[in-house]
Amino acid sequence: MLIALAAMFLQQTFASVGKVLPAVLAPLVIAELHADPAWVGVYYGTSAAASLVAQMGCGSFIVRNGALRMSQVALVLLGGGMAVAAEGSLPGFAASAIIGGGGAAVSTPTSSQLLYKVSPPRLAPLIFSIKQTAVPAGLLICGFLGPAMAAALGWRGAVLAIAAACVAFAAALQPLRARFDDDRVPSRRFRFADFRATIASVVRAPDLRGLSLACFAFNGVQSVFTAYFVTYLVALGYELSAAGFLFSVVVAVAVPCRVLWGWVGSFHLAPRLVMAGLALGMAGSIAVTGRFTAAWPMAAMGLVGAMLSATAMSWHGILLSETARLAPAGSAGAVTGGVLSFGQIGALLGPFAFSLLLRLTGGYGAGWAVCIIPALWVGFSLLCQRVPRESVIRSGTTRPTLG
Repeated sequence: MLIALAAMFLQQTFASVGKVLPAVLAPLVIAELHADPAWVGVYYGTSAAASLVAQMGCGSFIVRNGALRMSQVALVLLGGGMAVAAEGSLPGFAASAIIGGGGAAVSTPTSSQLLYKVSPPRLAPLIFSIKQTAVPAGLLICGFLGPAMAAALGWRGAVLAIAAACVAFAAALQPLRARFDDDRVPSRRFRFADFRATIASVVRAPDLRGLSLACFAFNGVQSVFTAYFVTYLVALGYELSAAGFLFSVVVAVAVPCRVLWGWVGSFHLAPRLVMAGLALGMAGSIAVTGRFTAAWPMAAMGLVGAMLSATAMSWHGILLSETARLAPAGSAGAVTGGVLSFGQIGALLGPFAFSLLLRLTGGYGAGWAVCIIPALWVGFSLLCQRVPRESVIRSGTTRPTLG
């Protein structure tokens, strides 16, 4: 379990670095190409669309090739997509969003398939939460090293260096394949019907449907936060290095918080209640974020950003563990892909809506205001959801269900 956790933690870290690096370097790219900041939202919306397709269709590939092999494929695709972005043209960025976004999206279903196979059921929320701390860890690395690497190598050099690191780590995972891909089914074939089957598997089950809707809202808010927070601070007058530093600091808060929420969901509260609290917390912190002005001290912005990070960046482990628990045996990767596909729809619509409002209003306030709505909706719906009596009984490996 510990070997699998370490491997998937590092795999998810690389995926996180590759996914967020364009947002951190966006001010440099915008300045060089004289582009509109709204294109950041278009880039991440396109990436989310590619991720949606990849997550809906990855289940058969995971079963056929094994979770570890598909983790390697995800890293190679991510590295290749980033390398294409270094070309610096609009078609290059479009290809980067599609290739890299599709590759990065597969990393979470593969890690869910592998980790749930080796994790004790009662500890799954905690184990998954520890693994998911790799995402803020990747953001932290990007915030600190991204501007520094860009200063030393240029933004193209920084992108190529991270791309090479992704491919190198994919190769480093090879010795573990025989150990962790022993459950693969080589006879499994991909069928286009898999897309429909994946969605049907989560829509027909009430608990999984609730998780899918929560993932839609949470991932939409998270995508806006990661895509625009640095650019937002730069627009308020901060230097890129200062904005990147603050981004790294607030994202670091998500590392202990992810473990904390997983621990609470494993031993103290139903995951439904934990996620409801996170939803309401992110709604409140988004509302305050939208009120930032140049007169705000950086410490105050950092405090609000930390609250947003503790909620919008910290829900993944508990939601993914519940998804894997509710999935049929051997289908954790496919069902996780189905739930996350709804999250990708949120990640697709969130940045697109934000960029549209930015172009229409010329300011960031309207975009942040719209992000409040899905978070409030999920928070109140989870609180009002009826919970079966047996879901609160804890004994042996029994854990509370979502509802």
